[in-house]
Amino acid sequence: MSDRMRPIPFDKLVNWVLEEHKTDGAVFGVRRPFIKKNDKVLHLFGEQMETPFGPAAGPHTQLAQNIIAAYFAGSRFFELKTVQKLDGEDLPVAKPCINAEDECYNVEWSTELRIPEAYDEYVKAWFALKLISKEFGLGSDTGFMFNMSVGYDLEGIQSPKIDTFIEGLKNAENTEIWAECKAFALANLNRFEHIDAAFVEGISPKVCTSITLSTLHGCPPQEIERIATYLITEKGLNTYIKCNPTLLGYEFARKTMDEMGYDYLVFDDHHFKADLQFEDAVPMIQRLINLAESNGLTFGVKLTNTFPVGIGRGELPGEEMYMSGRSLYPLTVSLAHKLSKAFDGKLRISYSGGADIFNIEKIFEVGIWPITLATTLLKPGGYQRLSQMAEVLDSCEYKDFDGVDLVKLQSLAYECVRDPHHLKAMKPLPNRKMKKKVPLIDCFSAPCQDGCPIGQDIPAYVRLAGEGNHLEALKVITEKNPLPFITGTICPHHCADKCTRNFYDESVKIRAAKLEAAKAGYDQLLAELEAPKIKGRSKVAIVGGGPAGLAAAYFLGKEGMPVTVFERRKELGGIVKLVIPEFRISDEAIDNDVNLVRSMGAEFILGSEQTSVEELKARGYKYVLFAVGAWKPGILRLETGKAMNVLEFLEKYKADESSLNLGKNVVVVGGGNTAMDAARAAKRVKGVEKVSLVYRRTKRYMPADEEELELALEDGVEFCELLAPIGVENGVLKCYKMVLGAPDESGRRSPVQTEEIVTVPADTVIAAIGEKVDTELFEKNGIAVDERGRVKVDAKFRTNVENVFVAGDALRGPATVVEAIADAMQFAKAISKLETNHYEELNVNPNSADVRLKKGLLEVDTDAYKQCDRCLECATVCECCVDVCPNRANLSIHVGTKPMAQIIHVDGMCNECGNCETFCPYDSAPYKEKFTLFGNLPDFDDSKNEGFLCIDGAKSIFRVRLDGEVKDYAVSDPKCGLPEDIRKLITTAYVEYNYLF
Repeated sequence: MSDRMRPIPFDKLVNWVLEEHKTDGAVFGVRRPFIKKNDKVLHLFGEQMETPFGPAAGPHTQLAQNIIAAYFAGSRFFELKTVQKLDGEDLPVAKPCINAEDECYNVEWSTELRIPEAYDEYVKAWFALKLISKEFGLGSDTGFMFNMSVGYDLEGIQSPKIDTFIEGLKNAENTEIWAECKAFALANLNRFEHIDAAFVEGISPKVCTSITLSTLHGCPPQEIERIATYLITEKGLNTYIKCNPTLLGYEFARKTMDEMGYDYLVFDDHHFKADLQFEDAVPMIQRLINLAESNGLTFGVKLTNTFPVGIGRGELPGEEMYMSGRSLYPLTVSLAHKLSKAFDGKLRISYSGGADIFNIEKIFEVGIWPITLATTLLKPGGYQRLSQMAEVLDSCEYKDFDGVDLVKLQSLAYECVRDPHHLKAMKPLPNRKMKKKVPLIDCFSAPCQDGCPIGQDIPAYVRLAGEGNHLEALKVITEKNPLPFITGTICPHHCADKCTRNFYDESVKIRAAKLEAAKAGYDQLLAELEAPKIKGRSKVAIVGGGPAGLAAAYFLGKEGMPVTVFERRKELGGIVKLVIPEFRISDEAIDNDVNLVRSMGAEFILGSEQTSVEELKARGYKYVLFAVGAWKPGILRLETGKAMNVLEFLEKYKADESSLNLGKNVVVVGGGNTAMDAARAAKRVKGVEKVSLVYRRTKRYMPADEEELELALEDGVEFCELLAPIGVENGVLKCYKMVLGAPDESGRRSPVQTEEIVTVPADTVIAAIGEKVDTELFEKNGIAVDERGRVKVDAKFRTNVENVFVAGDALRGPATVVEAIADAMQFAKAISKLETNHYEELNVNPNSADVRLKKGLLEVDTDAYKQCDRCLECATVCECCVDVCPNRANLSIHVGTKPMAQIIHVDGMCNECGNCETFCPYDSAPYKEKFTLFGNLPDFDDSKNEGFLCIDGAKSIFRVRLDGEVKDYAVSDPKCGLPEDIRKLITTAYVEYNYLF
């Protein structure tokens, strides 16, 4: 395998389109076409567009199939990928070259094809769009336009290679590729229902009447003007010049990025000094406007080029990369406003810089169009995102350019730096990947389940709850989770971190769906539940009535084991009940879960502290589980004064808030979720006027969940970042000021202490620096602990003492409720026959066609939708690698009757951009690790991918590489020696998807 793409010949390209559309209603995987149903158009350069947007000069306009897929989804303006004198294998593009996980980065420059190949792709695409627009009834065959893009200096643009390219797109009539396309269409009229010879003969060979100039950073203004002048006067083309965001100046760019949360971006002022300056740009643009008008042409600017930043965290290979996407949006809009103001709104602007469904209508309504996109199309949903944007734009009022609305644009420039869709998250993005490799077959999997410590059947219960079947949803939940109210309220829901919906708008509100099911289905479920009959005599003692102990009692009770829970306090629920404030979770919610656990028949003895394993065994308990939590205070070492322990404070607060006298100023030291609880609770104590949270790092690196940080900020807690406490006296906490050091390989910047002293008013200091496990209990019972004081257990939580187990916080240290449930489940499975997989089949939706129609639909108002409608149901349809591939090199094919499809990778269509690796929910790169279809023997031999090559189609002979071994197989024979799932995949691809070969 190499990163060289092999363009599809025109006959095979059209055959693919016709056959796929006939059998699946799709074109290159796009299943939801945009059909123009009115006669509204916009005019530009003497041409017209049915929708004023499309893919930017980039990965989505490099190959003919990319352009066809974009058109089918709704694009009607195509900025062809930039060509330059340096091309093909001579272009030094490091791979992978794209990282679009959040804001986007790339290290590619221009088309990776040879210029003649690129030319052929654009002509093939033009001709194909003419055919399918009419054949499929998508719109007028004159309702779209192509815009060529060239760079990077005048010498290169004037070279015979580029000149031939430009002239050929101005008029392709006398080229070999035009003749080939035309001949195929005329020879295959019988394959079309709505195409006749007159239509084919009438297709215009004038592919482009306009051009966009892209120049490298540092290109002198005189060179830019010379090139634009040449394109206008010598080539007779309507011309845009692409401007760089560096026109805004270093100070503006740095300040904007820092304030929006992109402070980690590495860039200095050298590009800003070397690039075109604003004071030079304005008169140059005016001269070019005048020149174009005198030649009967139109001139404008393209905003903007990508933004150069240093590679500081290993995002991509090399030293510098180019930023685009949502972080580029505020810079581009700001530059649009600055330039528009300088030209009193009369300057034509072609827009590209973070446009997406959340802002495209706003951009269009200020009078800026056409609009081109790249980053949003690189994310799950891919080209299919275009159909939604096409519908939105098509509903707008169309009017030809009569100037930019400066008032609206000023408002947009003000809003964009405050828009949540463009602000960076307060915390670093969590790892979206599952901790496993993608399988060759059957790779559909719901990553939310992998993110859940107990593997909840999330797609099943979200769908059931959304359908209003709350009882069944709650049955699915309680199969693995006996604490649905607690976890439905305060679970950190890391399942949502893995949710593919994060790449659309925001994750499915999984926790909320759980709580909805719990509230609506609880009474019915409780009425149905009966404690199972006791099945055995092996008694179990559970020491501790917190989440781990309660969950263990529930699971074992379901299995009919005799269980006794000993709790030293007078109430069940542990820290959740005694410490977590009621504004976080109500006592009623906790009691509902306790009652659910009680329904399984366990005995509960409260106010009973058990400290001896030997004694419990002497009383007939065969198994002992310690689930005693982590209550030992973490110690904040101060040179002067003392701090109150956070658990002591929160327990007093919950027991009797009025008994607390904290003074006016409270400082909480710490950055975890418990610290946030303490700070928010302190804000509610009578007499407290100010609560400060002191932490030695910044908010970005606090361990608390982002939503807990946000809640604390909403409650008015003041964050005092980069401070290390020294001591407290006379109502003041003294701290050393910290500064962030250089980033490490992960981008994390460790704090470095300075000698500067900062004081914070503090009548009371609360230490929330992490609780510890009290190991004295374990050591007394001969239970082994490691050097850190953690109990040593095996995979089933067994200690070195026979039949003694430890789970929950007592094992992990302060952790989460759902982790405690996970431990309890594993303990129960270790000593019983507990099974928790009765509902797994419900995760797959048999209506996979309906699921696929959700793809590419983003939600501007996520609260307006049911969570089941927002769920992408990845256990049924994942196909992220299919969505995000610009070249359509990853395909889904249906094998047998399963609703889930299989993925194959087409080697010759891949340039190893790496985008599928970014978005595959597995820790894998599909372009390397999925079963690969090869087009020829050299490519097969050049690759290490497991895959197949057709050797003799008539005899069904295929060469297959599997498990590192290469053999030829007659795949039509079920006994050929291939695993049956692989054999079926190959035969299905060849028989039912023959256009791939």
